[in-house]
Amino acid sequence: MSLLQEIIDSGVVAVIRGAKSDSIIPIAESLLAGGVNALEITAETPGALQLIEKVSVAFGDKVIAGAGTVLDPETARIAIMHGAKFIFSPTINIETIKMTKRYGVISVPGAMTPTEILSGYENGADVIKVFPANILGPNYLKDVHGPLPQIPLMPTGGIDIENTASYIRAGAVAVGVGSTLVNTKEEMTDAYFNNLREKAIRFVEQVQLARKAD
Repeated sequence: MSLLQEIIDSGVVAVIRGAKSDSIIPIAESLLAGGVNALEITAETPGALQLIEKVSVAFGDKVIAGAGTVLDPETARIAIMHGAKFIFSPTINIETIKMTKRYGVISVPGAMTPTEILSGYENGADVIKVFPANILGPNYLKDVHGPLPQIPLMPTGGIDIENTASYIRAGAVAVGVGSTLVNTKEEMTDAYFNNLREKAIRFVEQVQLARKAD
């Protein structure tokens, strides 16, 4: 099974901002225990490259670690050299897509309009991150899929337990979930990690229930 298919099967990508070196492994362990195996570590996080490498070494193929908020091909390349298995971007940067695919890594650029979505896909993106999803809502994905049913879409921004199923029913292949899943500003205690695992379970359950309903 391909890594992309593994991400789609889970249906949830954890977007992690501001994690520390001493907390990233227990965060990854908790998410994995809850059924979320794709971790997007954002590039603006201090030491992000080392965090990606640390997760990749510790978990191997069990966890799919990638880089987020990647704005240029240079950052994409160095993240890949540190073990990133996917590159997420908030915008369409064709050179970043090309660099990512040159190394055989999953490319997920961000887009909002149908023109941007089609441009990203035509230039080699594997999935298009619809961002910011909370501005547009689930019906927007459904409307875009009318003329562009072939393009896999992943909404990110404002995703929570309450709306995850709506996005999946609207045609999303997965959802990107930020602080409603992993809030690194909270104290990293055993209770936090237990709660994180439970939240991951609930998000994955919402994805699966929505798929069964279809």
